[in-house]
Amino acid sequence: QVQLVESGGGSVQAGGSLRLSCAASGRIFSFDVMGWYRQVPGKQRELVATITGGTTNYADSVKGRFTISRDNAKNTVTLQMNSLKSEDTAIYYCNVLRGVFAYWGQGTQVTVSS
Repeated sequence: QVQLVESGGGSVQAGGSLRLSCAASGRIFSFDVMGWYRQVPGKQRELVATITGGTTNYADSVKGRFTISRDNAKNTVTLQMNSLKSEDTAIYYCNVLRGVFAYWGQGTQVTVSS
């Protein structure tokens, strides 16, 4: 069982930066896919970025602005968000994918005002 707790959300003006962190309790393996998703009310949850091993994957909308990283020793995954836009406003969720099992955090609100 994996429990995930996000932190670092908040409000920022367009062009600003935020750093989201996710701490995982329970064993995290290097082959687990760790990632961030986001959801706006009334819309489907969408992938923001994932990382497994040394491979990262980003949504086209955040490429060049967001950076995902993980620390396997500390069981954490971080999302550095720069050049934020109003369309980045959403609830951001941390995710761990292990085979067919998916674990989710409770979410953290990110609000970007223009």
